[in-house]
Amino acid sequence: MSVLLRYFVAAAAAVFLIGLTFIIPSFTSYQLATACAYLCGIAGLTLLTGAGGQLSLGQAALMAAGAYTYALTANALDDAGVEGPLLLVVPLVAAVAGAGVLGLVIGLAAGRLHGPYLAGFTMALVVALPAVTSTFSSVLGGDQGLWVTVQKRPAALRGTVSTEAWQAWLAVVCAVAVMAVLANLLRGRFGRELRAVRDNPVAAALAGINPARTKVAAFVISSAAAGMGGGLLAYTTQSASPGAYSLVFSLFLLMAAVVGGIGSLTGAVWGAVLLVALPHLIGTATSRLALPTDLAQRLDGNLSVAIFGLVLVLVVLLAPQGIQGLLVKLWHRTGFKRSASLVRSAAPASAPRPASPPLPIRHQPAEQPATQKGQ
Repeated sequence: MSVLLRYFVAAAAAVFLIGLTFIIPSFTSYQLATACAYLCGIAGLTLLTGAGGQLSLGQAALMAAGAYTYALTANALDDAGVEGPLLLVVPLVAAVAGAGVLGLVIGLAAGRLHGPYLAGFTMALVVALPAVTSTFSSVLGGDQGLWVTVQKRPAALRGTVSTEAWQAWLAVVCAVAVMAVLANLLRGRFGRELRAVRDNPVAAALAGINPARTKVAAFVISSAAAGMGGGLLAYTTQSASPGAYSLVFSLFLLMAAVVGGIGSLTGAVWGAVLLVALPHLIGTATSRLALPTDLAQRLDGNLSVAIFGLVLVLVVLLAPQGIQGLLVKLWHRTGFKRSASLVRSAAPASAPRPASPPLPIRHQPAEQPATQKGQ
């Protein structure tokens, strides 16, 4: 698929989702905006872990960096009297840049780590997030976090488009842009170098690729995508707090990437949809059951975690390549059978070939006995 075709497909997907907001309810539009924010973080994790082979458990911390950067920038611009598109665009750019800088620091520090050591290092970032916000509570708001000043929808749309639909529009455009950029990177030279470093760093170095620089670049790009997701969440929820970016949330992002298909950006879409839809469906189902109050409170939130973990186990056992890999495999099987049946039905019946006559048998002359010496 060429670059222009990929951009055309991305634009068509954005138009379809934006048009969908005129049909779906407002709450579903809010869920769509949330799924797009999650998609940015999961897609960055797909590039880092799926294509780069670097296991990271700190994606939530990078999204938190984007959210807090968005909040601080938006509040500062509001105090300065800035309004209009600048109050929307500048904080998003700052969120991407802030998370990218943090990713650069992490990549330089963890450039020589791999496997469980890298996972433990990145997990420490998420664990340390509440302590950082409490230490700098005068700036970051402590455990309560920060309230974010956001640019509301344009005045021309306030009579026809709801706030949730406008949030979905913004999230869809940003998520589609992130997916298009990551797809071009993975299908280009950087993607080939990243996979080469993942498969064999020594061979990649012999081929002229700098493994350390490639790993750091992967961290920066993945962090920038996560920063966009954090900025979108800050805009959608109008808040940035450490409780929203916990270790559980970071594990959820990784599980969503694995369930959807860690080696495919399309799998990130399935993971983001599942991460938003599954808790809602489970909560709706349990609310319709006549359960005691204590049991309902214990099941609230915990049941979705258990079911998501069960889904992860089933996917790993039955479809190691995730939902996207399973769909691709089924498509190839059904498509191959259909094309084979069409070829067989379209082929004309051939007449039986006449039997070839037997090959003539050539008789070798019998060997003459050797004469004795002296005769």
